[in-house]
Amino acid sequence: MVEGQRFAAFLFDMDGTLLNSIASAERVWAQWAERHGLDVEAFLQTIHGVRSIETVRRQNLQGVDPEREAAAITQAEIDDVEGVIAIEGAKAFLASLPPERWAIVTSAPRALAERRMAAAGLDFPPLVITAEDIAHGKPAPDCYLLAAQRLGVRPQDCLVFEDAPAGITAGETAEARVVVISATHAHPMETPHQVLADYRQVAVHINDQGLALVQA
Repeated sequence: MVEGQRFAAFLFDMDGTLLNSIASAERVWAQWAERHGLDVEAFLQTIHGVRSIETVRRQNLQGVDPEREAAAITQAEIDDVEGVIAIEGAKAFLASLPPERWAIVTSAPRALAERRMAAAGLDFPPLVITAEDIAHGKPAPDCYLLAAQRLGVRPQDCLVFEDAPAGITAGETAEARVVVISATHAHPMETPHQVLADYRQVAVHINDQGLALVQA
């Protein structure tokens, strides 16, 4: 359990962790999958928590330029933010954090991250690591390692908030502690990490030794 432990910084995934964009993302990706003759239901289980370009590449489609397809998908997602909402309690929880002690670490491109955060009514922090910032996306740890570096802290001293297996693996591989947000999960996830339904049940206690989760 991470409650009461002190951390130098909190690192948040975005989609499924701070906001719910499932309806928007699945509308866009379902249309793309149908155009390419994929099993839509099975395909949609694979899109969450990873960069769009890596999702496209995994399909090994003949005659498809992954960079061009990923750019078109991103634009479609920027254009369609209907139903994007904040996870319960996220806005107040983020507002309670010192701005220099947290970051967003997302597989989304920056333009999409800005659009979805605005649609959900959440403030964009000073530090956001996006798809453009790293060569290898989640489940590689690069994004979390970079976030810790830019905040001037050790990844081992960070608490990562995640919802998807790829991101959880990225946080684990970066040697950070992980807490799982389950607000968008249709079914319980098997995980050794502490699970929070949303942010209403926790608050943050801040002192010279760092940040700690406490019961709200």
